[in-house]
Amino acid sequence: MADPYQNNVYHQGDGEGYGTYGEGGGQDGYGYQGDYPSQEEDAASDVTEGHDEEDQMYEGEYQGIPHPDEVKAQRRAARAKARAAADAVSEQEELAEQYEDIMEDCAHGRFQWTLFVVLGLALMADGVECFVVGFVLPSAEKDMCLSNAEKGMLGLIVFLGMMFGAFVWGGLADKVGRRKCLIVALAINCTFAFLSSFAQGYGFFLFFRLVSGFGIGGSVPIVYSYFSEFLQMDKRGEHLSWLCMFWMVGGIYASFTAWGIIPRYGWGFSMGTEFQFHSWRVFVLVCALPAIGSLIGLTFMPESPRFLLESGKHDEAWMILKQVHDTNWRAKGEPERVFTVSHIKTPKTQEDEFIEIQSATGTAFQRWIVRTLTLTKLVLKNVISLLGKEFRLSTLLMAIIWFTMAFSYYGLSVWFPDMIKHLQNEEYESKLKVFHRERVENFHFNFSLENQVHKEGEYIRDKFIHIEIKSVKFEDSLFEDCTFEDVRSTDTTFENCTFRNTIFYDTDLWEEKFTDCRMENTTFEHNKKGCHLDSEDENDVLIYLVSFLGSLAVLPGNIISALFMDKIGRIKLIGGSMLIAAGCTFFLFLSFSQAAIIAFQCLFCGVSVAAWNGIEVITVELYPASKRATAFGLLNALCKLAAILGSSIFASFVGITKIVPILLSCVALVCGGLVALKLPETREKILL
Repeated sequence: MADPYQNNVYHQGDGEGYGTYGEGGGQDGYGYQGDYPSQEEDAASDVTEGHDEEDQMYEGEYQGIPHPDEVKAQRRAARAKARAAADAVSEQEELAEQYEDIMEDCAHGRFQWTLFVVLGLALMADGVECFVVGFVLPSAEKDMCLSNAEKGMLGLIVFLGMMFGAFVWGGLADKVGRRKCLIVALAINCTFAFLSSFAQGYGFFLFFRLVSGFGIGGSVPIVYSYFSEFLQMDKRGEHLSWLCMFWMVGGIYASFTAWGIIPRYGWGFSMGTEFQFHSWRVFVLVCALPAIGSLIGLTFMPESPRFLLESGKHDEAWMILKQVHDTNWRAKGEPERVFTVSHIKTPKTQEDEFIEIQSATGTAFQRWIVRTLTLTKLVLKNVISLLGKEFRLSTLLMAIIWFTMAFSYYGLSVWFPDMIKHLQNEEYESKLKVFHRERVENFHFNFSLENQVHKEGEYIRDKFIHIEIKSVKFEDSLFEDCTFEDVRSTDTTFENCTFRNTIFYDTDLWEEKFTDCRMENTTFEHNKKGCHLDSEDENDVLIYLVSFLGSLAVLPGNIISALFMDKIGRIKLIGGSMLIAAGCTFFLFLSFSQAAIIAFQCLFCGVSVAAWNGIEVITVELYPASKRATAFGLLNALCKLAAILGSSIFASFVGITKIVPILLSCVALVCGGLVALKLPETREKILL
């Protein structure tokens, strides 16, 4: 392709030469025709035709506000001066400065906002994934007859999948491409989320949710790396913070859809007794919609040009940058602006080239094996380099911050609803009714029994027909000539009871519900198979309300962090937010009611999100393009490990003591906040 701009020199507004990039088609830079094409030449369009240029004046000139082009020129002059003062500028730094200049010329507009929505949906899908299992568990445990151990494993398996997914997809994104990896990761998430909604057995459901989590685990490290490479320096902190808001939207979306779908038991169907598709399975399907939306949007988005430049694909990167430039300026009503870059410097990548086997030297499978092994070696080499001399300190500090923040945040996120449920159970148990030595003869129980204890009772020729028995305990009681028919039970037991000439027909009163009981001429016929859903307790609206309020409370923190990210800096925002969040946890000692716990949960979430936003922004900025997604993936995997540990440890103290969880979260946040103050400030740093 002919290069019409290769002999041009880009000049600053003051007349001093910025630098000759691409002069004569050289390999050391990129060429400009000029900052923008002259209005007197061929750049004129129908939009500007007929207008007197002297009549047009920048509207901010009267207010003393400098023109954006002047600000841009000043930034470039400052960077040129700093580069000239430096003893030596690395190839990587030179490419970073060139790329920043190009992104400033492309401006921030329609393209970035479109990508913002597409990637936001992927981030929203990650947020939804964290809530899905928690919302469906009360129904799924009845539908699939889950034990406490199985419920605990199901709650952790998603984070386990996300942990491995973050590590693998983050590493691959730096070698294969951001867009390609994100598409594959979201496709895996959608496919296995769909399959999990139809899985009838616990084993299949567990496996499908594990793989679904593995897929969505790649969204966070890739999304931030991908989006940051389309942003100029002065827009980066703010717009990455706005992007974080989609995670909050994911929580709100999951809460609303769970409340609207799961309690609607008619929203399902069955095929005999072996296949049941209840409303909670419909909810699982609906939760895959954000990932599907993002997947469709990504098919229209290009690869990151910065990744392509790192991979030596100059022409592809140039075409994408031209697309960004033209899309933005057309949307701004200035289609006459011409993309003036003629050449962009590309780094040497010989050591990272993939080893290929020619078709004549091996089978397709052999070539695939070699490519896979080579790719694995390159990814692991990239991971190990994060612990090298150049990045060791930054990686160690970031690892501590990510771990302490995730340990406290996810630990308390589990502890808050568990404590509310514990308080509900205490209130429920306080209303327990005890019946001692009652004698009931020839009575027809056609009403439900709930929250009762019956001791040393005698039930003669009684009928328990078409009723529900919930949280009822019979001790040392006698049942003689009784009939139990079409009975459903929840948390109901019989201890040291005697049954004589009694019939159990179409009930779910199985052997494990009878402890040390004597059966004399007693029969069990047509017992109910499987488990059943309860329509009230397990689907309490308060569960969804708490999650909704916790997600909504993040909104003020998101707005504040976005507005002040570039004003006060990343370090002060992270350190200050973590220390304030640590202070908030002390107020939990004063929480003796459900309302108080909900209020403190909202306060904690609102403060901690500012720290999360700062952590994610600075993680992107600390590492160069060749290691950005790998580092983010490694740290995000550590975050998920901390989430598993935090949620397990904090949940074990519910109903025992609240001192330990509060102190653990407080100490972790204080340590993380103090460590954050040791990080370098990156708000005025060009992405390497």
